[in-house]
Amino acid sequence: MLYIVFSLIILIPVLAGYGAIFQKFFGKIFGGFSSKLLSGIFLVSVIWTGTALFYPLNINIEIVTVILGLSAFFYFRIYRELRLFKWRNCFTFFFISFITVFAGSGFPFILDHFGYYVPTVKWISEFGLVQGISNLDLLLGQMSVWHILQAGFSNFSDPFLRLNVIVLILYLIYIFEKKSWIHLVFLPVLFLFSQSPSPDLPVIVFALIVLNEILFLNKNVGSLFAFSVFIFMIKPTVIWLPILVFLYSVLILKSNLKFMLPGVLLLGLFVFKNIWTFGFPVFPVQFLDLGLSWKPAAGLLKNSSQMAIMKTFDMNYQYGDIVKFSTFDYIKNWLFLNGIKGWIHQSFIISLIVLLIFAVRRKSKIIWLIFISVGFKSILILLFSAQYRFFIDVFFVVFFVLFYQTFSKRFAIMTFTVLSVICGVFLSFPNLVKNCLPSFRLGTYMTGFSKNQFYKPSCFELKKYKTHQIGNLKFNIVAQYPFSFDTPLPAISPQFIREDLDAGIFPKLKGKTLKDGFIWRKISNEEKTEIKKILQKFPAENHE
Repeated sequence: MLYIVFSLIILIPVLAGYGAIFQKFFGKIFGGFSSKLLSGIFLVSVIWTGTALFYPLNINIEIVTVILGLSAFFYFRIYRELRLFKWRNCFTFFFISFITVFAGSGFPFILDHFGYYVPTVKWISEFGLVQGISNLDLLLGQMSVWHILQAGFSNFSDPFLRLNVIVLILYLIYIFEKKSWIHLVFLPVLFLFSQSPSPDLPVIVFALIVLNEILFLNKNVGSLFAFSVFIFMIKPTVIWLPILVFLYSVLILKSNLKFMLPGVLLLGLFVFKNIWTFGFPVFPVQFLDLGLSWKPAAGLLKNSSQMAIMKTFDMNYQYGDIVKFSTFDYIKNWLFLNGIKGWIHQSFIISLIVLLIFAVRRKSKIIWLIFISVGFKSILILLFSAQYRFFIDVFFVVFFVLFYQTFSKRFAIMTFTVLSVICGVFLSFPNLVKNCLPSFRLGTYMTGFSKNQFYKPSCFELKKYKTHQIGNLKFNIVAQYPFSFDTPLPAISPQFIREDLDAGIFPKLKGKTLKDGFIWRKISNEEKTEIKKILQKFPAENHE
């Protein structure tokens, strides 16, 4: 916890300083200290996305960024704004902050933390955005803007990757500034995402903030649209938000289309970043083929697409069986999956129906626009890959729209307290989760409370790997574990080596260094034999 507090002490002033610079030139999205923090996150993320195309976000970049941010913090005298609350609010604010820091200090248990988040952060901090990185590991082609920001602060400000805790503190400041107490109810649920640099957490928090501003008729449409595109850059599954802000600006506020220009420029940066790392404009869609030499092999993309469909049904069916489903069977098998995922799917459909009924009864244009935007996103998800992790934000949106005018401060704090206790038990005593919800697979990766959390965030260390070489690529492969979260770069997980072998290809260096990027090539029979020998050294479960 002490390490996280240290990060907060450094990064909150730094981000606020950059937020002040942003507001000096581009104006405010809304008032308050939380607006400066959000603007600072926005500005630093965009600058670093451009920087990472040419230069790694190493300690030199971080030192310069921190010095400039702190200088701006004192130059604009932002410290005067830290007197945010009346004394009667201080205890509540710091008590919730303490719980937030405690929750964020636990062991990470989201599998993407090990297979995607940490490797992505390592690549960006050591080499920047690498052209064709998806040829080495398809997942790395995503390179979320959130992980770019996390990579830049991972050298000394936040080495344990707990940037999401700072987002929750930002969110808490916003709640107290706006006195929008219903948001307190969401915090305990978001605690589950705070141990990792999961992009789900900032996407949900920032989307709820923008949604709150829309419901209270914020007229800074240029900033709102730009921030909504920024949130889309973090995770494209939140596509409903830019659509909503666009519809709100045009149909409610009757704004001139000039407000879209900053957002469109941001979208261009997002597309270029994806083309650079993945070879196509939007990961993982094989759309708008530019014929680039570093795009992934078509066979791997096809396998990825088929895997996404199978994950829609929690891997209960093979792809060949799924394509034979009738429309009725497709819907029925998805809705009534065994275990917790089936409940989530049913709750998702019920939530959309409830939102539709609410829109009909309220007869509000804004509520209808929210339903249309969320409904559009839901249709896309259902068509391509209806995994619950892609529509989890819809639950937050529906609940907020239904109850944002009804929660008092007292009731919100009481609800927060009850949910926090439940969350604390959930995180500290994972055996209860395993016994009560055996279908919740992440429960098997939860380790519970550790006394070391009070001074240092909990993390895992493996540091077991072996080095091999195929062609001009010398690479490291993790030993006795499926994910390469702390394996020195370049690292390839056994699963991706297996997929390359099945496709008859393997990555190769595009030039002489790792920064030059990767392409794929066909492999000889001798190389196939060598790769099979490498894979034989790993347990069979690594290839599943």
